Amino acid sequence: QVQPVESGGGLVQAGGSLRLSCVASGRLFSTYAMGWFRQPPGKEREFVAAIGWLERNTDYADFAEDRFTISRDNRKDTVYLQMDNLQPEDTAIYYCAARPREIGYQIWQYNYWGNGTLVTVSS
Repeated sequence: QVQPVESGGGLVQAGGSLRLSCVASGRLFSTYAMGWFRQPPGKEREFVAAIGWLERNTDYADFAEDRFTISRDNRKDTVYLQMDNLQPEDTAIYYCAARPREIGYQIWQYNYWGNGTLVTVSS
């Protein structure tokens, strides 16, 4: 079992960057796949990116490809989401989630969730 806690959100201008962090304390962090999801204002939560328990396995939503990078440091029980060239449509609450081993793309596939961190991108 792990408990994700996100940080790193904030206000940024369009074209800027942010790096989100998620510390997932608990047992055997390295055996969990970690995902980032987001929920824009008034919209449903959606998949952003995920990284498998073997670090070489990553995948991204189409809107995140080429702008966002997910990575993990198993020594620190932490997963990161580097977000570059942010746009106003990236404004959302960003959530970190964990599931055993392999990447998932659906909310229901993840067992453990953080409370989210707010990212606001101004134009």
